[in-house]
Amino acid sequence: MSDALRNRAYWNRTSDEYQERHGEFLRRPEPHWGGWQIPESELNILGDVSGKDMLELGCGAAWWSILLAKRGARPVGLDNSERQLEHARRLMVDAGVDFPLIHASAEDVPLADESFDVVFSDHGALSWSNPETTVPEAARLLRDGGLLAFCTTSPLAAICWDEDDDLIRPVLRHDSFGLRRFDQEEGVNFQLPYGEWIRLLRANGLVVEDLVEPRPAEDATSTYCMAEERDWARRWPSEAIWKARKTG
Repeated sequence: MSDALRNRAYWNRTSDEYQERHGEFLRRPEPHWGGWQIPESELNILGDVSGKDMLELGCGAAWWSILLAKRGARPVGLDNSERQLEHARRLMVDAGVDFPLIHASAEDVPLADESFDVVFSDHGALSWSNPETTVPEAARLLRDGGLLAFCTTSPLAAICWDEDDDLIRPVLRHDSFGLRRFDQEEGVNFQLPYGEWIRLLRANGLVVEDLVEPRPAEDATSTYCMAEERDWARRWPSEAIWKARKTG
């Protein structure tokens, strides 16, 4: 079974449990980034979204796209999991918004070239799809001057990840040069070292504008992370938000 099909099966199987566990934490009046839910208004990754065509790669239940639609954007949500998109449709009805949802892998998006002003992902497809295929797809879908913005686990956190108990610890456990593909029982995750991210983006006509490494507050809580991981993330960056612009 391909990585995309494995991940699809995993998310279809666990989607209900995921939404039950994290849904209330994600239900916020404005967009937030990452496992610590730091406000977009604080980080200013996307800027003014009004009137922009935006594609969310790995939208899940489309929390982000719903909020962006309310801010005047024209979002499209794409996800590899049918069940996640069922949750998205329900939440769209509850929110009184409507926009297209596409069931597909981010490695092979059934949309035309240069369709979007912004392509973005918050621990979505850029974590759960092979970046060497997904980044070229994102670049293809962007118009000249368009923005690719995505949040992933930081390479440093990936190096310090303890797979035995699924925690980030202050110990180097994996080779930095070996970062690529994490084959886990629940699915396949992907990661690259910082330099390889930069070279991959540049190879596809994307110039890095910023790398934001958000830091949780001292009293931050999360349904994704334990208190000891918050303490870790206050000392070292546990997440990385990349901003890259298509230069044409």
